[in-house]
Amino acid sequence: MSAKGVGMANKGPSFGLSRQVQDKIDSKYDPELEQILVEWISRQCGSGVGRPESGKTGFQAWLKDGCVLSELINSLFAGEKPVKKIQSSSMAFKQMEQISQFLSAAEKYGVTKTDMFQTVDLWEGKDLAAVQRTLSALGSLAITKDEGTYNGDPNWFFKKAQENKRDFSDEQIKAGKNVIGLQMGSNKGASQEGMSYGRPRQIL
Repeated sequence: MSAKGVGMANKGPSFGLSRQVQDKIDSKYDPELEQILVEWISRQCGSGVGRPESGKTGFQAWLKDGCVLSELINSLFAGEKPVKKIQSSSMAFKQMEQISQFLSAAEKYGVTKTDMFQTVDLWEGKDLAAVQRTLSALGSLAITKDEGTYNGDPNWFFKKAQENKRDFSDEQIKAGKNVIGLQMGSNKGASQEGMSYGRPRQIL
C-alpha cells in the first residue's frame, strides 16, 4: 500500500462507534434554535459582529475565534466588562484563549457548570449542541436577571426562575399518597432490639 493510501485511510470519515456517537450529537443540534441565537447575538452585539451562513458549519465558523462570544458576554454586563481584550486572531491557541475567557465570564454571570460547553466542543466542532445549550442558558439568565442589558424578544428563552406549576386535583393527590405509602412498606412491629453496633467510637 502506498504512503498516499495510508494517509488517506487516516483522513477518511470516522466509521463505527465514533461515527454513531457523532451522529447522535449532531442530531441534538437545533436549526431553529440556531436562528434564534443568531438573531439574539446580532441584536445584542450590533451589526459589527455580522451574521453567519446558515447551518451548523456557518454557526461554528462565526463563533470559533471567540470574539463574537466575548462581545456577547460583555454586552450583558452593565458595569465593568469581564473580557478586557477582544482580538481576532488566526492562531489556534489565541482563539481558544478567547473562547475560554468567554466561558469564565459566562460562569461569573451565573451559567452553571452543567450548562457550559468545553472549548473543543466549539473549536473542533465536537458538540455544537452544547454550545447552543450554553448560549440558551445565557439568554435565559439575562431575561431572568432583568438588568436592562438583554436586547431581544423575551419569549426567545425561558426565564430561569419560573416555577413549573402543576395543578393536581385532590383525588390525584390522595391517590399519589396511597402509592407512596405502599412503596415505603410497613415497619409495624419492627424494632432495633437485638441489634449490636459494636463499641461506641472514642472521641479524643
